[in-house]
Amino acid sequence: MFRGAVQLSLDAKGRLSVPAKHRDALTEGGQGEVVVTAHPHRCLILYPKAAWEPIETKLTSLSSFNPQTSGIQRMIVGQADVMHLDSAGRLLVNAVLRKFAHLDKEVMMVGQGSHFELWDVAAWDQQLEKLMAADQLQIPQELEGFSL
Repeated sequence: MFRGAVQLSLDAKGRLSVPAKHRDALTEGGQGEVVVTAHPHRCLILYPKAAWEPIETKLTSLSSFNPQTSGIQRMIVGQADVMHLDSAGRLLVNAVLRKFAHLDKEVMMVGQGSHFELWDVAAWDQQLEKLMAADQLQIPQELEGFSL
């Protein structure tokens, strides 16, 4: 399970140093490989390769004749990039994905259980502000009756 949020910096080459406590779990079962791709919320998602493969299989099995489905396939599967952590635990995020998510220097890495989201710090702050706004803090139906 990937938990927590940490602010990280991209270096001049677009490399992100993955926190040491997550490196082994991220690369487990994938020969050191991880998958990074676009998410419709304008962030990136980072999966261990083994966890990504069933998602990719499900997405690619859907009909490409439906314009909405094929659009999602293009965004998520089409931009998926298999990457290796280098010997220093860094991940080179390609320029196309950095541009998509507006990642410049400061990045938030946010655990989501099975994967991480990578956000531009300002975009992450905006997400939190939107969530906490009085008119946005509505509990979705699937969470009714759920308590922390």
